[in-house]
Amino acid sequence: MSADARTCPTTGLRIYRAADSLIQANAVAATVALLVGGVAAILVLLTRWQAVHLLDVVWFYRILTVHGMTMLIFFIIFFEMAVLYFAGAVLLNARVPAPKVGWTAFALMVVGALMVEWQMFTGKADVLFTSYVPLRAEPPFYLGVILFAVGALTVTGHFFAILVYAKRERTYEGSWPLVVFGAVTAAIIAAATLLHGAAVYIPTLLWSMGLINIDAQFYRLVWWGLGHSSQQINVAAMVAIWYLLAALTVGGVVLSEKLSRVAFGLYIMFISMASAHHLLVDPGMGPSWKIWNTSYFMYMAVLASMIHGFTVPAGIEAGQRLRGVTQGMFGWLRRAPWGDPGFSSMVFSVVVFGFIGGITGVTFGTEQINIIAHNTLRIPGHFHSTVVSGTAMAFMGITYYVIPLIFRREIAFYKLAQIQPYVFALGMVIFSVAMTFAGTFGVPRRHWDITFTGAPFQVQFSPAVDLLIGVTAVGGLIAAAGGGIYILVTVVSVFFGKKLAPDDSGLGATGRGLPLGITHPPRALTQAEQESELPSTRLGSVPGTMVLVLVFLATFIAYYFVNWKLLSVVWKVG
Repeated sequence: MSADARTCPTTGLRIYRAADSLIQANAVAATVALLVGGVAAILVLLTRWQAVHLLDVVWFYRILTVHGMTMLIFFIIFFEMAVLYFAGAVLLNARVPAPKVGWTAFALMVVGALMVEWQMFTGKADVLFTSYVPLRAEPPFYLGVILFAVGALTVTGHFFAILVYAKRERTYEGSWPLVVFGAVTAAIIAAATLLHGAAVYIPTLLWSMGLINIDAQFYRLVWWGLGHSSQQINVAAMVAIWYLLAALTVGGVVLSEKLSRVAFGLYIMFISMASAHHLLVDPGMGPSWKIWNTSYFMYMAVLASMIHGFTVPAGIEAGQRLRGVTQGMFGWLRRAPWGDPGFSSMVFSVVVFGFIGGITGVTFGTEQINIIAHNTLRIPGHFHSTVVSGTAMAFMGITYYVIPLIFRREIAFYKLAQIQPYVFALGMVIFSVAMTFAGTFGVPRRHWDITFTGAPFQVQFSPAVDLLIGVTAVGGLIAAAGGGIYILVTVVSVFFGKKLAPDDSGLGATGRGLPLGITHPPRALTQAEQESELPSTRLGSVPGTMVLVLVFLATFIAYYFVNWKLLSVVWKVG
């Protein structure tokens, strides 16, 4: 064994020091960004809550800008870079071919992020996350975003180089594991997304310097190739983590490798087209363009998500049943390791992303319905159930395995870690649902003061709005508490947690800060079990999942119908 590599005593994977360090650095940077963005979220929340109305108008938009950029760009992408190194180097037992390139890219991302944060906090970039032209920030803001994007694009290229190196050195057998295939999907989407960022932010930098002019419609069209597609990197990475956590926690099986890979392929081909739904109320795009991009093409990406939404829980049920958990329709759920924070985070990520984020996303992305949802609180209600409840919870779940496997530390305050997913998920469900319903009453998405005090017109909302905004705030504070627990546990574990001995696998240990998938891993399947008929050929073998799917479809149909009914009322039809 090379001196710069170690063998993980739990998984048997070979982990090289360079990959180890790069994963740790990007994960730590992501946690710092989560802390900054989380504090900003609390300040925004306490301002939107009219009973508190904490910040004045200038600082509200300033902090809202900080929250959007820090969470949606810095936190998410730093973590995704860690995922790429983990999937490419660790899961394939491969060496990082150019560590200096990795550290240079990381430095570019850190410098770019710090430049952007400084510009935002000093009031030189009060342009919100979208930074729509003609809103103008100072040139260092755009330069910082460009540096960050160049660093992330470099990491993406580095990831592809790791794949080539692993193939050449034959560090693995057969095709890529499904988790690696999902990471490749995320990397391909990332490359296209970051190139969109370069295409829009480089001319915007020149515009901010007074050198050229920019058409506002051009900016919006190209920018959403970055702004929305960057969240589609999250979707691919999130789903890959679902498959990984299912395997680590309960021994989830993959029902059909081909079907899951096809679904990832649909993401690559069609998911970026969903960016068009941000432009449905723009007059610059014709109806044909809007309809094709937000219906026929987008539905192929929706199909991919629905495939994963079935195969992940079905794989969990199948894995449980193959290991003898066959009691009743939902025995596999009752006997699941709900005390494992990795497992509970994964399940809540799947459920909230699907039932709230997925259903509302497809509904609001419909051209006709979008007209009554656009720029209301229904939109942030939707994306907080996808990016925050879905992606962030998946990232939180895998963290509880990364800490012992990569950082080689026990998880501090393990009892707190076990309840953290429940607190965070409960808060986000209350927050997202209440915010979505408030938007149904027409509450604006971006306005500092929904009472419009001092405006030359009167706005009267339903009396239910005050209650819904209050419930939204309570849910947000509960979620903030869950996020705070995650940051506390992560920081203390990484920097002060008890070190694991080099040969300590944790197998069979009790009373220690290690998730159950490490201390009591799922039993390996026998050859006969592996060769048995899986539910991919007999859907009746996963009855629990089939019932859950039918409940999901019924909920989807009901919500979609209600929105068309609301639209008919607006149009005075019938």
